[in-house]
Amino acid sequence: MSSVNGKVALITGGANGVGAEVARRLHEKGAKLVLTDLDEVLLKEVATRLGDERVLTVVADVRNFEAMQSAADNGIDRFGGIDIAIANAGIATFGSVLHVDPAAFKTLLDVNALGVFHTVRAALPSVIERRGYLLIVSSLAAYAAFPGAASYNLSKAGVEHFANALRLEVAHLGVDVGSAHMSWIDTPLVRESKADLASFREMITRLPGPLKKTTSVEQCGEAFIKGIEGRRRQINCPGWVGAMRWLRPILGTSFGEFQTLKSVPELLPQMDAEVAALGRSMSARTDELEKH
Repeated sequence: MSSVNGKVALITGGANGVGAEVARRLHEKGAKLVLTDLDEVLLKEVATRLGDERVLTVVADVRNFEAMQSAADNGIDRFGGIDIAIANAGIATFGSVLHVDPAAFKTLLDVNALGVFHTVRAALPSVIERRGYLLIVSSLAAYAAFPGAASYNLSKAGVEHFANALRLEVAHLGVDVGSAHMSWIDTPLVRESKADLASFREMITRLPGPLKKTTSVEQCGEAFIKGIEGRRRQINCPGWVGAMRWLRPILGTSFGEFQTLKSVPELLPQMDAEVAALGRSMSARTDELEKH
């Protein structure tokens, strides 16, 4: 798939952040888009910017398989099929395992893990028919754990292995599967987390080397497009994240955890206190969308 011109791409979480940036870049290259999100207002804004001719927007909850099947079916009816499916929708929760809201923990897994399955399952027959490409958005969190975000770590490690299993299942059908792994990207999700939690900001500043740096959405979008066009097994952004995959056995040792462990006794209780004061384990925007 050296060119995406004329291809049809389904993108969940397509209303903002990485999803919207990838949608914009694919559209510039001639792709047709099926964009889903819970945020109807932002979806309409994206469609207005891109133009309606090659864009279909569907308000759909990835936690609901029937909703995702309907979105995929609408895209197939409109454009004839789906060549690329990008399971991008995701949220974050914060707080220690001892104190995080159990309902928020479950919601995250429903969105970040089950939502990936629902997206892939809905689009898969058409992607197989077109010998297309599936991209599962994981994270650096699949390689290195971050305290106070156990549910996020669980979901991103899980969907990486889901992608690995899926790759084995569909390779003989001409379908390629990739997983995307990013460090901190300047998305609404990361900005809102930093704004809510001083402990989160401080944890990031205490990370070693490049782990503390935030990458632009534009740079991330560029990496995604190259990976999609190349039908790559892994997309890493920034590029150094790929090295963390090979360092994963070390990162889970006492040596690899040493730097992070120094901050936990101070910053994790602070995070739990801040989450309790907010009265929510998710961002205000995510919390509001979940209620509706």
